[in-house]
Amino acid sequence: MPSLKDVKLQIAGVGKTKQITKAMGMVASSGLRGAQMRIDRFRPYAKKFSSMLSDLAARTEDASHPLLQVHEKKQNVIIILITSDRGLCGGFNINLITRALKLAKEKEQEGKEVQFLCVGRKGRDAVKKTSYVLFDSMTDIMGRLNFQFAVQLGNTVSHAYENNTADEVYLVYSEFVSMSRQIATASLLLPVEPSTEEAGSSQIEYIYEPNVAVLLAELLPRYINVEIYRGLLDTHASENAARMFAMNNATNNCDEMMSSLTLLYNKTRQASITNDLMDIVGGANALQSQ
Repeated sequence: MPSLKDVKLQIAGVGKTKQITKAMGMVASSGLRGAQMRIDRFRPYAKKFSSMLSDLAARTEDASHPLLQVHEKKQNVIIILITSDRGLCGGFNINLITRALKLAKEKEQEGKEVQFLCVGRKGRDAVKKTSYVLFDSMTDIMGRLNFQFAVQLGNTVSHAYENNTADEVYLVYSEFVSMSRQIATASLLLPVEPSTEEAGSSQIEYIYEPNVAVLLAELLPRYINVEIYRGLLDTHASENAARMFAMNNATNNCDEMMSSLTLLYNKTRQASITNDLMDIVGGANALQSQ
Protein backbone atom coordinates (compact mmCIF):
# COMPACT_ATOMS: atom_id res chain seq x y z
CA MET A 1 0.00 0.00 0.00
CA PRO A 2 1.42 3.44 -0.93
CA SER A 3 2.33 5.92 1.77
CA LEU A 4 0.11 8.83 2.72
CA LYS A 5 2.62 11.28 1.23
CA ASP A 6 2.60 9.51 -2.14
CA VAL A 7 -1.21 9.51 -2.31
CA LYS A 8 -1.38 13.21 -1.37
CA LEU A 9 1.11 14.03 -4.13
CA GLN A 10 -0.99 12.10 -6.64
CA ILE A 11 -4.16 13.93 -5.57
CA ALA A 12 -2.40 17.28 -5.93
CA GLY A 13 -1.07 16.32 -9.39
CA VAL A 14 -4.50 15.24 -10.63
CA GLY A 15 -5.99 18.45 -9.23
CA LYS A 16 -3.54 20.58 -11.23
CA THR A 17 -4.27 18.53 -14.35
CA LYS A 18 -7.98 19.13 -13.82
CA GLN A 19 -7.40 22.88 -13.66
CA ILE A 20 -5.53 22.75 -16.99
CA THR A 21 -8.13 20.60 -18.79
CA LYS A 22 -10.99 22.72 -17.45
CA ALA A 23 -9.30 25.92 -18.64
CA MET A 24 -8.58 24.41 -22.08
CA GLY A 25 -12.18 23.26 -22.35
CA MET A 26 -13.41 26.78 -21.60
CA VAL A 27 -11.06 28.26 -24.20
CA ALA A 28 -12.24 25.73 -26.80
CA SER A 29 -15.87 26.47 -25.91
CA SER A 30 -15.27 30.18 -26.41
CA GLY A 31 -13.53 29.55 -29.75
CA LEU A 32 -16.31 27.22 -30.85
CA ARG A 33 -18.99 29.89 -30.49
CA GLY A 34 -17.18 32.22 -32.87
CA ALA A 35 -16.20 29.44 -35.32
CA GLN A 36 -19.71 28.01 -35.39
CA MET A 37 -21.19 31.44 -36.04
CA ARG A 38 -18.82 31.97 -38.99
CA ILE A 39 -19.57 28.64 -40.68
CA ASP A 40 -23.33 28.99 -40.09
CA ARG A 41 -23.26 32.37 -41.83
CA PHE A 42 -21.03 31.24 -44.69
CA ARG A 43 -22.52 27.81 -45.46
CA PRO A 44 -25.78 29.02 -47.12
CA TYR A 45 -23.75 31.32 -49.39
CA ALA A 46 -21.35 28.53 -50.35
CA LYS A 47 -24.22 26.11 -51.00
CA LYS A 48 -26.10 28.56 -53.23
CA PHE A 49 -22.89 29.54 -55.04
CA SER A 50 -22.12 25.88 -55.76
CA SER A 51 -25.67 25.21 -57.00
CA MET A 52 -25.67 28.22 -59.29
CA LEU A 53 -22.21 27.48 -60.71
CA SER A 54 -23.04 23.82 -61.36
CA ASP A 55 -26.10 24.94 -63.31
CA LEU A 56 -24.02 27.48 -65.22
CA ALA A 57 -21.35 24.88 -66.08
CA ALA A 58 -24.04 22.46 -67.30
CA ARG A 59 -25.18 25.02 -69.88
CA THR A 60 -21.83 24.95 -71.69
CA GLU A 61 -21.72 22.55 -74.61
CA ASP A 62 -17.94 22.40 -74.54
CA ALA A 63 -15.34 22.98 -71.84
CA SER A 64 -15.02 26.73 -72.23
CA HIS A 65 -12.75 27.15 -69.18
CA PRO A 66 -9.56 25.26 -68.18
CA LEU A 67 -10.98 24.40 -64.75
CA LEU A 68 -13.88 22.59 -66.42
CA GLN A 69 -11.73 20.55 -68.79
CA VAL A 70 -11.30 16.91 -67.82
CA HIS A 71 -7.74 15.82 -68.56
CA GLU A 72 -7.51 12.78 -70.79
CA LYS A 73 -4.64 11.22 -68.81
CA LYS A 74 -5.33 11.45 -65.11
CA GLN A 75 -1.92 10.71 -63.66
CA ASN A 76 -1.31 13.32 -60.95
CA VAL A 77 -3.54 13.92 -57.94
CA ILE A 78 -3.20 16.63 -55.31
CA ILE A 79 -4.96 16.12 -51.99
CA ILE A 80 -5.50 19.21 -49.85
CA LEU A 81 -5.50 17.93 -46.26
CA ILE A 82 -6.78 20.34 -43.62
CA THR A 83 -5.94 19.48 -40.00
CA SER A 84 -5.15 21.37 -36.80
CA ASP A 85 -1.78 22.65 -35.63
CA ARG A 86 -2.26 21.41 -32.06
CA GLY A 87 -3.38 18.15 -30.54
CA LEU A 88 -5.46 17.35 -27.44
CA CYS A 89 -8.65 17.07 -29.52
CA GLY A 90 -9.36 13.36 -29.37
CA GLY A 91 -9.47 11.47 -32.66
CA PHE A 92 -10.11 14.61 -34.72
CA ASN A 93 -6.78 14.67 -36.60
CA ILE A 94 -6.50 10.87 -36.78
CA ASN A 95 -9.86 10.64 -38.57
CA LEU A 96 -8.84 13.28 -41.13
CA ILE A 97 -5.42 11.74 -41.76
CA THR A 98 -6.92 8.25 -42.08
CA ARG A 99 -9.49 9.52 -44.58
CA ALA A 100 -6.83 11.27 -46.66
CA LEU A 101 -4.47 8.27 -46.68
CA LYS A 102 -7.35 5.98 -47.67
CA LEU A 103 -8.13 8.26 -50.61
CA ALA A 104 -4.44 8.39 -51.56
CA LYS A 105 -4.24 4.59 -51.52
CA GLU A 106 -7.30 4.32 -53.76
CA LYS A 107 -5.74 6.70 -56.27
CA GLU A 108 -2.45 4.83 -56.17
CA GLN A 109 -4.25 1.59 -56.98
CA GLU A 110 -5.62 3.36 -60.06
CA GLY A 111 -2.04 4.01 -61.17
CA LYS A 112 -1.95 7.70 -60.22
CA GLU A 113 0.76 9.65 -58.41
CA VAL A 114 -0.44 11.39 -55.26
CA GLN A 115 0.89 14.59 -53.71
CA PHE A 116 -0.29 16.28 -50.53
CA LEU A 117 -0.86 19.96 -49.85
CA CYS A 118 -1.20 20.15 -46.06
CA VAL A 119 -2.82 22.92 -44.05
CA GLY A 120 -1.97 22.29 -40.40
CA ARG A 121 1.04 20.89 -38.58
CA LYS A 122 -0.55 17.54 -37.65
CA GLY A 123 -1.35 16.60 -41.25
CA ARG A 124 2.06 17.74 -42.48
CA ASP A 125 3.90 15.67 -39.86
CA ALA A 126 1.80 12.60 -40.68
CA VAL A 127 2.44 12.87 -44.43
CA LYS A 128 6.19 13.27 -43.85
CA LYS A 129 6.20 9.83 -42.21
CA THR A 130 4.81 8.26 -45.40
CA SER A 131 6.25 7.82 -48.87
CA TYR A 132 3.93 10.43 -50.43
CA VAL A 133 5.31 13.66 -51.89
CA LEU A 134 4.56 16.84 -49.96
CA PHE A 135 3.55 19.39 -52.61
CA ASP A 136 3.42 22.23 -50.07
CA SER A 137 2.44 22.91 -46.45
CA MET A 138 1.04 25.81 -44.41
CA THR A 139 0.96 25.94 -40.61
CA ASP A 140 -0.36 28.26 -37.90
CA ILE A 141 -3.33 29.24 -40.06
CA MET A 142 -6.41 28.20 -38.06
CA GLY A 143 -5.97 30.88 -35.43
CA ARG A 144 -6.09 33.66 -38.04
CA LEU A 145 -8.37 32.40 -40.79
CA ASN A 146 -9.33 34.83 -43.53
CA PHE A 147 -10.63 34.59 -47.07
CA GLN A 148 -7.35 35.88 -48.49
CA PHE A 149 -5.61 32.67 -47.46
CA ALA A 150 -8.29 30.64 -49.26
CA VAL A 151 -7.67 32.78 -52.36
CA GLN A 152 -3.93 32.07 -52.12
CA LEU A 153 -4.54 28.34 -51.75
CA GLY A 154 -7.10 28.35 -54.55
CA ASN A 155 -4.72 30.12 -56.93
CA THR A 156 -2.03 27.54 -56.16
CA VAL A 157 -4.16 24.50 -57.05
CA SER A 158 -5.86 26.26 -59.98
CA HIS A 159 -2.51 27.06 -61.57
CA ALA A 160 -1.34 23.50 -60.94
CA TYR A 161 -4.45 22.18 -62.71
CA GLU A 162 -4.20 24.58 -65.64
CA ASN A 163 -0.50 23.73 -66.11
CA ASN A 164 -1.24 19.97 -66.03
CA THR A 165 0.80 19.58 -62.84
CA ALA A 166 -2.37 18.14 -61.34
CA ASP A 167 -5.13 16.22 -63.13
CA GLU A 168 -7.41 15.99 -60.09
CA VAL A 169 -7.58 17.98 -56.85
CA TYR A 170 -9.38 16.69 -53.76
CA LEU A 171 -10.20 18.51 -50.53
CA VAL A 172 -10.17 16.55 -47.26
CA TYR A 173 -11.71 18.44 -44.36
CA SER A 174 -13.90 17.91 -41.29
CA GLU A 175 -17.54 18.81 -41.86
CA PHE A 176 -19.05 20.37 -38.75
CA VAL A 177 -22.47 18.81 -38.13
CA SER A 178 -22.92 19.48 -34.42
CA MET A 179 -20.86 19.85 -31.25
CA SER A 180 -20.81 16.07 -30.84
CA ARG A 181 -20.49 15.08 -34.51
CA GLN A 182 -17.81 15.97 -37.07
CA ILE A 183 -17.39 14.00 -40.30
CA ALA A 184 -14.06 13.56 -42.12
CA THR A 185 -15.07 14.39 -45.71
CA ALA A 186 -13.28 14.11 -49.06
CA SER A 187 -14.68 16.05 -52.03
CA LEU A 188 -13.53 16.57 -55.62
CA LEU A 189 -12.44 20.18 -56.08
CA LEU A 190 -11.04 20.06 -59.63
CA PRO A 191 -12.20 19.54 -62.28
CA VAL A 192 -15.44 21.34 -61.47
CA GLU A 193 -18.32 18.97 -62.07
CA PRO A 194 -21.38 20.40 -63.90
CA SER A 195 -24.86 19.75 -62.57
CA THR A 196 -26.24 16.31 -63.49
CA GLU A 197 -29.81 17.65 -63.68
CA GLU A 198 -31.30 18.05 -67.12
CA ALA A 199 -31.91 21.54 -68.43
CA GLY A 200 -35.22 22.84 -67.14
CA SER A 201 -35.49 20.22 -64.39
CA SER A 202 -34.18 22.60 -61.76
CA GLN A 203 -36.74 24.38 -59.61
CA ILE A 204 -34.93 27.69 -60.19
CA GLU A 205 -34.50 29.15 -63.66
CA TYR A 206 -31.37 31.31 -63.86
CA ILE A 207 -30.96 34.11 -66.40
CA TYR A 208 -27.32 34.92 -67.09
CA GLU A 209 -25.93 38.18 -68.41
CA PRO A 210 -23.34 38.53 -70.01
CA ASN A 211 -22.66 35.25 -71.82
CA VAL A 212 -21.72 32.02 -70.06
CA ALA A 213 -18.04 32.05 -71.06
CA VAL A 214 -17.45 35.47 -69.51
CA LEU A 215 -19.22 34.48 -66.30
CA LEU A 216 -17.30 31.23 -66.01
CA ALA A 217 -13.98 33.03 -66.34
CA GLU A 218 -14.99 35.27 -63.46
CA LEU A 219 -16.83 32.84 -61.19
CA LEU A 220 -14.92 29.56 -61.46
CA PRO A 221 -11.80 30.78 -59.61
CA ARG A 222 -14.08 32.28 -56.96
CA TYR A 223 -15.89 28.96 -56.63
CA ILE A 224 -12.60 27.19 -55.84
CA ASN A 225 -11.79 29.84 -53.23
CA VAL A 226 -15.25 29.58 -51.68
CA GLU A 227 -15.08 25.78 -51.40
CA ILE A 228 -11.62 25.92 -49.78
CA TYR A 229 -12.73 28.62 -47.35
CA ARG A 230 -15.78 26.59 -46.44
CA GLY A 231 -13.55 23.59 -45.72
CA LEU A 232 -11.29 25.74 -43.54
CA LEU A 233 -14.21 27.14 -41.54
CA ASP A 234 -15.79 23.71 -41.14
CA THR A 235 -12.52 22.22 -39.94
CA HIS A 236 -11.87 25.10 -37.53
CA ALA A 237 -15.30 24.69 -35.92
CA SER A 238 -14.86 20.91 -35.78
CA GLU A 239 -11.46 21.27 -34.13
CA ASN A 240 -12.82 23.45 -31.34
CA ALA A 241 -15.80 21.14 -30.81
CA ALA A 242 -13.55 18.06 -30.66
CA ARG A 243 -11.13 19.76 -28.25
CA MET A 244 -13.94 20.96 -25.98
CA PHE A 245 -15.43 17.45 -25.91
CA ALA A 246 -12.01 15.86 -25.21
CA MET A 247 -11.15 18.34 -22.43
CA ASN A 248 -14.56 17.89 -20.79
CA ASN A 249 -14.01 14.13 -20.78
CA ALA A 250 -10.52 14.62 -19.35
CA THR A 251 -11.92 16.86 -16.59
CA ASN A 252 -14.51 14.23 -15.71
CA ASN A 253 -11.81 11.56 -15.62
CA CYS A 254 -9.79 13.76 -13.24
CA ASP A 255 -12.81 13.97 -10.94
CA GLU A 256 -13.12 10.19 -10.93
CA MET A 257 -9.40 9.74 -10.27
CA MET A 258 -9.50 12.25 -7.40
CA SER A 259 -12.45 10.38 -5.86
CA SER A 260 -10.58 7.08 -6.14
CA LEU A 261 -7.37 8.58 -4.74
CA THR A 262 -9.24 10.24 -1.88
CA LEU A 263 -10.79 6.90 -1.00
CA LEU A 264 -7.34 5.28 -1.17
CA TYR A 265 -5.93 8.07 1.03
CA ASN A 266 -8.63 7.49 3.66
CA LYS A 267 -8.03 3.72 3.60
CA THR A 268 -4.29 4.22 3.89
CA ARG A 269 -4.69 6.63 6.81
CA GLN A 270 -7.13 4.29 8.56
CA ALA A 271 -4.73 1.38 8.10
CA SER A 272 -1.91 3.50 9.55
CA ILE A 273 -4.05 4.43 12.56
CA THR A 274 -5.06 0.79 13.05
CA ASN A 275 -1.42 -0.33 12.99
CA ASP A 276 -0.49 2.35 15.54
CA LEU A 277 -3.31 1.24 17.85
CA MET A 278 -2.26 -2.39 17.53
CA ASP A 279 1.29 -1.43 18.49
CA ILE A 280 0.03 0.48 21.52
CA VAL A 281 -2.25 -2.36 22.63
CA GLY A 282 0.48 -4.90 22.04
CA GLY A 283 2.94 -2.85 24.11
CA ALA A 284 0.39 -2.46 26.93
CA ASN A 285 -0.28 -6.19 27.01
CA ALA A 286 3.45 -6.88 27.13
CA LEU A 287 3.85 -4.59 30.15
CA GLN A 288 0.94 -6.22 31.99
CA SER A 289 2.32 -9.71 31.42
CA GLN A 290 5.62 -8.85 33.10
